[in-house]
Amino acid sequence: MAVNQQVPGASPGTGPLAGLLVADFSRILAGPYATMLLGDLGAEVVKVESPGGDDTRTWQPPVRDGVSTYYLGVNRNKRSVALDLRDPGDLALARELARRADVFIENFRPGGLARFGLDYETVSPANPGLVYASISGFGSGPKGAALPGYDLIVQAMSGLMSLTGDPAGEPFRAGISVFDVIAGLHATIGILSALNVRHQTGRGQHVEISLMASALSGLVNQSSAYVAGGVVPFRMGNSHPSLFPYEPLPCADGEMIIVAGNNGQFRKLTEVLGVPELADDPRFSRNEDRTANREQLRPLLAERLRTRTRTAWFDELMAVGVPCGPINTVDQGVAFATEVGLDPVVVAGEGAAAVPSVRNPIRFSETPPSYRLPPPSLDEHGEEIRRWLSKESE
Repeated sequence: MAVNQQVPGASPGTGPLAGLLVADFSRILAGPYATMLLGDLGAEVVKVESPGGDDTRTWQPPVRDGVSTYYLGVNRNKRSVALDLRDPGDLALARELARRADVFIENFRPGGLARFGLDYETVSPANPGLVYASISGFGSGPKGAALPGYDLIVQAMSGLMSLTGDPAGEPFRAGISVFDVIAGLHATIGILSALNVRHQTGRGQHVEISLMASALSGLVNQSSAYVAGGVVPFRMGNSHPSLFPYEPLPCADGEMIIVAGNNGQFRKLTEVLGVPELADDPRFSRNEDRTANREQLRPLLAERLRTRTRTAWFDELMAVGVPCGPINTVDQGVAFATEVGLDPVVVAGEGAAAVPSVRNPIRFSETPPSYRLPPPSLDEHGEEIRRWLSKESE
C-alpha cells in the first residue's frame, strides 16, 4: 500500500475502494470517467490539472450555474489541485503525489510525462506498489504513439462510422464519445485487476489502454464478423445483421423497437399481432430464415402494428415476454428509469454546491457507491493538498 494517502480534510469513502489514493493526471473523458467511477467506490481521487484547467470546463453549452455540464458529468468525488509541471516546485509536488499514490492514471500522448520524470519507469522505483494506467489513442508503439487520440477519429478509423447511419446515406458518428467511455471502463477493469495482483504480490504494474483497441473489442460481433468469418460488415441503418425483427417498426403513432431474439419470442409476437401463421411459414420459422427474408416479413408485421398505438402494443407485448420499447428522448429515458425503480439521479455533495448527477450503475449489497463531493472548481483544494504534500515530503 502507498503511504500517507489520506488527504487532510477528505471525507473518507466507505465503498469497496475506501483507503486507496488515486493520482488523476488525466483530462477530457476516458480518464476522468474511470477516476470518477473509482471515486464513487470510495477511493480518494486527487485531480491534477494544469493552471488552465481540464479542457472540458470550457466545453459549453450546456451549463449549470455557468459550469459545463460535460465537465460536471465525469468529475464528482474528486479534489482539484492546479500544478504547472514546468515549475520546479509544482513538479516536486506532483512527484510526491505519485510516490504516495496507489493508482496513477494519465492520458498524455505516450511518453509525454517522461520529460517531467512522471513516467512509469521513473516513478515506480520509489513506489513499487503503484498501479500506473496510461490511456492513449493508438497505443505506445512507434507509429501509434504519434497519432492524436480523439474519439471521433477512432470512431472513423476503427470502422464504427462505416456501420452507423442510413445504408444509402453518409457515415455517422455515435451520439456520444462511445470509445472514450469504453476505454474508461477498460481502464477501470485493468486498474482493479492490477490492484488484485498487488494484493497477492505487493507489486504494482503498468496498465495500458488505447481507444483503438477498446474500439475493436467494443465492436464485438461486427469485428468478429471480419476476424473470424472474413465478412466485412456494412451499414444497415437500424437493422441488425443477424436478427430480425430487431429494429424500429411503425405503429399508429410512431415507431417502436421490437425484438424477437429467438423463435419463441417471434411466435408470441405473431400471436399478439393476430397473425400466428407467420411463425409456421417456412420463410420465417427460424431466425436465419427471418433474417434472410426480412424484406418480405417487415411489411407483414408493420401492417398489423399500424393498427394500434405504441403504448397499446407495449403493454400487450411486454405482458407475454416480447421485448419492445419506445424511442425516447434523454429526458424520457431518465423518467422511465425512475419509473422502474432505478433511481438514476443522485446528488453529489451537500448544500448550495451540490450537483445532480447520474447514479453509478453498479449496486453492492454491502458497500454501495457514495457521492461525497461535487465536481471541484479549478484548484479548489489546491492549498490543502500542497500543504499536505510539502509537509510530508520534507
